[in-house]
Amino acid sequence: MNGKSMAEYQVCKVVIIGGGGGVGSSVAFNLLLRGEPYDVVLVDSNPNMLTSHVMDLEQTLALGATRSVRGAAEIEALDADIVVVSASVPLRLNGSRLVFLQDNTAIINRISDLLTKAGPDWNGVLLIVTNPVDPLCTWVQQRTGIGRQRILGYTLNDSLRLRTGIGQVFDVSPQNIDAWVIGDHGDYCVPLFSRVRVNGAPVALTAEERRKAEEFMRTWYVRHVSLDSGRTSTWTTGLGVSRMVAAIAYGKGELWPASIILEGEYGIEGVSLSVPVSLSRRGVEYIHEWELTPEEHAALHGAAVRVREATDTIRDMVTDDKKLSC
Repeated sequence: MNGKSMAEYQVCKVVIIGGGGGVGSSVAFNLLLRGEPYDVVLVDSNPNMLTSHVMDLEQTLALGATRSVRGAAEIEALDADIVVVSASVPLRLNGSRLVFLQDNTAIINRISDLLTKAGPDWNGVLLIVTNPVDPLCTWVQQRTGIGRQRILGYTLNDSLRLRTGIGQVFDVSPQNIDAWVIGDHGDYCVPLFSRVRVNGAPVALTAEERRKAEEFMRTWYVRHVSLDSGRTSTWTTGLGVSRMVAAIAYGKGELWPASIILEGEYGIEGVSLSVPVSLSRRGVEYIHEWELTPEEHAALHGAAVRVREATDTIRDMVTDDKKLSC
């Protein structure tokens, strides 16, 4: 807790929409175990599952977890410091997160409409975990007009998988590897091999070493989904999101990968992509424009094209739905 006592922290209210699911409940559990004070509010369309998780998580308070946890309706999002959206249709066999675009847009639209009605009275941060993250972040910002620094997408897992892949190549713990992935949280992610550090020292991977590390990163999702377990990356995402929430609520400019609407950064306009950012209570405090190789720069622009196409698909779907309802 950076040497601070509990009393020195302002309580942060976190509403988790999809809190009855694996990722949402994992986020709640990890937040309650942290040292800072959180009021955790779970929202879910399955009332029995929601109540079950709340009853269970309440007992962590007796074991020393901090502050409070309860279930509530979506309206609670209007009074939240941070809204985490992990709600999603059930996971199914697929080769790309884009298969969830239509169904998860309906979930995101309901939440964005709620925040839009609140208008300027809502000044929280929206953290989207629901896939496909980048087009959904782009769409929400366009639909709501909320400042781009307050609409973020969680994308850390790509970097974690790259670090694990590099760790396997060098037989080094991934904790000792600094490696970043930007771009799309999906097929068009961009691993930054030009910035890899192992034990703090810059490392240039050979073509074969890159291939092995990148293959591990790019195939992780498909390999995991092919198990047909019906579950997503519950533990990784739950821990990662909780740390990102803490960086927003209590951090002082921590560096993170996050999806955010770009307005000229990297030569890209009007599309949400994962880039390095500094986080603070306002959401994104600063967008870092790292020097990229020509290949990395081209790949990032290719990701922007794909996210823009997916966002246009959302717009067409919503327009068609409105036409049908007339």
